[in-house]
Amino acid sequence: METTNGTLDEALLRLHTAGPEFGGYLSNHGPMAVEAMVRNGQARTVHRWLDTYARKLEDVPAPQGRITDTNWQQALGDPGRVTDWTGYFTEQIAERPWRALLAEWWPRLLPGIAGAATHPVIRVGHAVRSLLAEGEDEARIAELAHALGYWAARHLLLPTTVRPQGGATPAEALAALPRITERNVMPLNGYAQLPHISGWLSTTESLHIPEDPEAAREGLTALVRAATLNYADHGHGHGILLVHAATAPNAVLRTLPALPRELWAGSFAVAWAAASALTTLYAADTARPAPSAAGLAPEEVFERAVTHGDEHAIKFADTALDVAAASEDGDSRALSAALNAMALIDKAD
Repeated sequence: METTNGTLDEALLRLHTAGPEFGGYLSNHGPMAVEAMVRNGQARTVHRWLDTYARKLEDVPAPQGRITDTNWQQALGDPGRVTDWTGYFTEQIAERPWRALLAEWWPRLLPGIAGAATHPVIRVGHAVRSLLAEGEDEARIAELAHALGYWAARHLLLPTTVRPQGGATPAEALAALPRITERNVMPLNGYAQLPHISGWLSTTESLHIPEDPEAAREGLTALVRAATLNYADHGHGHGILLVHAATAPNAVLRTLPALPRELWAGSFAVAWAAASALTTLYAADTARPAPSAAGLAPEEVFERAVTHGDEHAIKFADTALDVAAASEDGDSRALSAALNAMALIDKAD
């Protein structure tokens, strides 16, 4: 385990020399992918994978000005201030426990879950899982500061507030969501269309959000499962972007144990709003059979994702393994969803 931790820490420190985005708007998935690889028994492949992936990354953007406790609201949602935000959270996390910092900032950042196609919250979820599973050290604490800084810089509200107040289960509500006509739309343009899509808001608000924290956690778990299985059938709508309908709520689910329980129900509601938006924008209208995972063990499926090499396939397989592990029968359908992502997403160079 010491070697595994060392691999993750070395990889994170390498990645912290690069910015959180490249190519103008593409997210640096490195911290998320390497954490998933280490978590799922592929630590030996991390640096070789990262050697290839790092070629596309860009330098850390130049700072613009110091963010403080008194001026942070003016910088929220400003991607040009991402390095300033990282500096702010690095200072904050050095002064108090990371759980206390997360508890304060989670309610501020969560409404902006849609920013950068939900990649910031996913990065936070991986950082928190690492801290909860392996404990605190310099590299893992620094990664949480980077992840929170990225989220603050890319904070973005959905164009309409979703207030779930119905009785539907996540699977029922997800299956009833309407679809956008054109699925080659970028997330920002797609979000803008949501209020005008007939049935989107009413279906999204049909979900039941329990007040009890444990019931909310169970509901969020059911949402992650429903979104993962939905990808198995409808991932051909957009092989890359639809994975986030599952990985974003799973990031929230992974963060719950580090948060005060009174935040759990609200976290479920916001995760659902994001998942429902991405499903409407990127899920195909009709189902297609996914590749069969019969006879494959979860670790074999994840190893295939790492061999495939694409960061989205790796992250989605990581979530699919969570779903399969939480199922009483191992749920091979979740593993089929992971195989479907590998089939639909072009292999990494």
